[in-house]
Amino acid sequence: MAGRPPYPPFDAETAAQKVQAAEDAWNTCDAEKVALAYTVDSQWRNRDRHVTGRDEIVAFLTEKWKRELDYSLRKELWSFTDNRIAVRFQYESHDASGQWFRSYGNELWEFSDDGLMRRREASINDRPIDESERRIFGPRPEDERGVPFPLW
Repeated sequence: MAGRPPYPPFDAETAAQKVQAAEDAWNTCDAEKVALAYTVDSQWRNRDRHVTGRDEIVAFLTEKWKRELDYSLRKELWSFTDNRIAVRFQYESHDASGQWFRSYGNELWEFSDDGLMRRREASINDRPIDESERRIFGPRPEDERGVPFPLW
C-alpha cells in the first residue's frame, strides 16, 4: 500500500508512532515535507482558519513559520481509535520583536486507509513567556521520546 505507514486501524504503538512522526516533521519547519503527510484534499481547521488541500497547507505553514521563529514543538498521544488520533501539544516560538510565546493546544486527526491525514482540527492558545521560561529547545532528544511533556 502506498501512503504513509503506520496505517489505520491504530493500536497504542502505531498511534504513538504517528504522533512522533508528526512532531518530527513539524520540527523541521519544512512546509513541503510536512504537507506530504496529508491527503491532497485534506481539510484543516487551525484556530480560526480553514485550509483545504496540500497547496493551501504549504502556504499556511510557510506563513506560520515566517511569523513563529525558532519554532520547537512537543506532541503527546491523548487517545486513539480505528482511524482517529487525538493529541495535546505545546510549542514555543518568538515573533520578530523577540517576544517568546508558549502555545498550548489539542488536535483531532482523521486518517485515510493509506495513512495520510485527511482531517485536522486544532485548537490553540498562546501565552507570552520570558525567554528564561523556555523549556522546549529544538527536536525531542531520543531519550525523551514517549515521555509525557509537563503541562505547565
